[in-house]
Amino acid sequence: MPTSLVTGGAGFLGSHLCDYLLGRGHRVICVDNLETGSLENVRHLKNGADFRVELFDITDHYEVNEPVDFVYHMASPASPIDYARLPLHTLKVGAYGTHNTLGLAKSHCARFLLASTSEVYGDPLVHPQPESYWGNVNPIGPRGVYDEAKRYAEALTMAYLRQQGVDTCIARIFNTSGPRMRPHDGRAIPTFLRQAMTDKPLTVFGDGSQTRSFCYVDDLIRGLVLLAEAEDVHEPVNLGNPNEMSLVELAKLIIDLTESRSEIVFEALPIDDPQVRQPDITRARQLLDWEPQVDIRDGLRQTIDHYAKVIGTPASR
Repeated sequence: MPTSLVTGGAGFLGSHLCDYLLGRGHRVICVDNLETGSLENVRHLKNGADFRVELFDITDHYEVNEPVDFVYHMASPASPIDYARLPLHTLKVGAYGTHNTLGLAKSHCARFLLASTSEVYGDPLVHPQPESYWGNVNPIGPRGVYDEAKRYAEALTMAYLRQQGVDTCIARIFNTSGPRMRPHDGRAIPTFLRQAMTDKPLTVFGDGSQTRSFCYVDDLIRGLVLLAEAEDVHEPVNLGNPNEMSLVELAKLIIDLTESRSEIVFEALPIDDPQVRQPDITRARQLLDWEPQVDIRDGLRQTIDHYAKVIGTPASR
């Protein structure tokens, strides 16, 4: 029975990863400081022989006194609201947290997966974005604390591979959605759903022509585990849905699916907000035989059902 350690395991992606790994017969150690995660996300798993929660702040040195086979480093504030509120902590998680977690993987001879992000591409000048693109990031802008934290974490991960011999891999995660995203997360889908399901105006930044590519969480988690279990794959791999849509198209789709009476209103575009975001997943297809399977409408319907319980409103009228 392999043992997997998941940092940020009580967060949105981390908790779904814990579910998936347990379903594959792994023992799972969920590490979190609950800064942006919640025990509600893993309460259904319960502490036991195959799963337990450790409340660590990984920016401090930490150890696990039992064998570990896989380390999934998922921890980080990941929404603009969070890293605007926690800029220094975001940088520390990317730097000290990654360093400490790589050290733990080294001590256990474990395979290490870094959950990086499409934000390493910044506001891209290349479209769609392949892993070979180095990005267009403003290091001193308000988003720089997250973008540069992840870019540094990637550099640190590759240094541990090359100098320390740690078996590492890097997933560049594009926009992902699904149940357990916080309603006030600040990102497009949870914000639009919360507004639509309460008949509030949907706030679209700019003119809404900027694009995103939305992957359903089940597809993303499957890709992460395929990458972690792939042999001799160390270079970054994009994981996301290549089907691109504008934010105003997304807003209209959510209004339609929720049968909302909401209108769309437009607000000023945030600083350094990317104009386009679409993954080139050629490498994932070739190396992992992976691509998304869940259509955005199906994924949104499942997310809407979850939000109806959280918000206390009907999924549709």
